[in-house]
Amino acid sequence: MSDTAVRQDERLKTEPLVTRLMKRPELGAIAGVILVTIFFLITADGSMFTLSGFMNFMTPAAQLGILAIGAALLMIGGEFDLSIGSMVAFSGLFFGVCSVNWGLPLILAIPATFVFAGLFGAINGTIVIRSGLPSFIVTLAFLFIFRGLSLVGLKLSTGGSTQLRGVREAVEGDFLTPFFSGDAFGPVFRGLASMGVIDTFNSGVPKVPGIPVEILWFLLLALLATYVLLRTPVGNWVFAAGGDRNAASNSGVPVNKVKITLFVITACCAALVAIITVIDAGSTDARRGFQKEFEAIIAAVIGGCLLTGGYGSAIGAFFGAIIFGMVVIGLTYTNFDQDWFQVFLGGMLLIAVLFNNAIRKRVTGER
Repeated sequence: MSDTAVRQDERLKTEPLVTRLMKRPELGAIAGVILVTIFFLITADGSMFTLSGFMNFMTPAAQLGILAIGAALLMIGGEFDLSIGSMVAFSGLFFGVCSVNWGLPLILAIPATFVFAGLFGAINGTIVIRSGLPSFIVTLAFLFIFRGLSLVGLKLSTGGSTQLRGVREAVEGDFLTPFFSGDAFGPVFRGLASMGVIDTFNSGVPKVPGIPVEILWFLLLALLATYVLLRTPVGNWVFAAGGDRNAASNSGVPVNKVKITLFVITACCAALVAIITVIDAGSTDARRGFQKEFEAIIAAVIGGCLLTGGYGSAIGAFFGAIIFGMVVIGLTYTNFDQDWFQVFLGGMLLIAVLFNNAIRKRVTGER
């Protein structure tokens, strides 16, 4: 029998579990969640890991995570969007005007806001594609443009104020409000409280009235994005467009359409965060979403997205955002100065880039 006959077909060989795990982009973020959890188990007040504490840090994590998932998809596609934080303010202004100034019901105001944000996302993408300029430069310009338009628009719509109030009153009683504000599954939590399963106040009211709706949106988007990336041809197009644009085009991938669509999706993620936060706060202002573009990109990088594109994970961004939420809220349960959060951001970004670079070399065989 020849050597060829007895040699195992390379295609039938299975990689060791450790090797497969090392190639997963979300590995670093999962490890980060574990390490941060251990840190706060040691240093934080025990109430951080009660049901109430869990909801406290998952709420900001969810708001950031919605942006991070959009940023991750775009980064996998090989582009950046530094304007998403400003888009939160800009689309929040438009939503507030629709609800307060124009008196539109949510069934019209919400789709109009998504269309509005998506249009500007498409403009961002089209300029990047047509001009050939780096998306970093184009979206950096729109970061300032959207922030400035938000400030000007607020003054025009309010007669000089930089804050538009009255949103809560405008949407009160609308049948869509519970889908974008407040807590879900209230009756379930009240039932659990009556059975003594969860903690209550002396009055018998549960300390956790339900699951904040932004957490549910966060989970839904993470699952949907993961399914699209890993189980559909569109996901393959996204990875191909970010990995090797020329090879993807030669293979029939509509690279330009994919990239513009990703810019639209990222802008719509910003619009969703704007709608949720504006309804919750009952007002909107020009500083809404300030610097969230950087936090979203950092969360995506922590989650395994390469700065060069073509590699990453929506689930990784999911865990990256949870790390942010745990740290920013967790520090309040400790004796540490909360200004350490800024140090954490820079440190996690540097560690994530070094880790992802090492993983990329391992996957591609580079030295």
